[in-house]
Amino acid sequence: SYLRGAVAARSEALIGESAAWRRVTGMVEAAAASEAVVLLTGESGTGKELLARRLHALSSRAAGPFVKVNCAAVPLAIWEGEFFGHRKGAVAGATSDREGRFQLADRGSLLLDEVSAMPAAGQAKLLRVIQDGEFERLGDEQPTRVDVRVVASSNSDLEAEVQQGSFRADL
Repeated sequence: SYLRGAVAARSEALIGESAAWRRVTGMVEAAAASEAVVLLTGESGTGKELLARRLHALSSRAAGPFVKVNCAAVPLAIWEGEFFGHRKGAVAGATSDREGRFQLADRGSLLLDEVSAMPAAGQAKLLRVIQDGEFERLGDEQPTRVDVRVVASSNSDLEAEVQQGSFRADL
């Protein structure tokens, strides 16, 4: 499956000849061989999602799902259900069980686009999933275990946000 992913990754539309671009793609290729959480930063439109897809395609998780979520577009009222899912009846309007993004990405990669837009409570829960590989779905009594590689992206200056107290330093 790794070779199939590598072949697919070579067909991605990554175009660039500069020394800086070669360094970036080289770092992505090196990171793909690890299981490390990856943070991609840069201005909007610089190809962070394409790099995340390439990282997934070159990794040992290439046969698994690649799930993406725009953290800035998830309303706070449904944030926990969107990321962790819920059991039928756990919240108003929950007429059936729902898998969250982490369950959907199990054995694959989850791209958290614009991770800096994640609320403080969400950052704490994200840190737990990264550290322990588990979370509690709304309405469940037992934690759910997942095997997910997190790739995050941001066009914000996260170091400045840490200094301002709006983003966790340990995340």
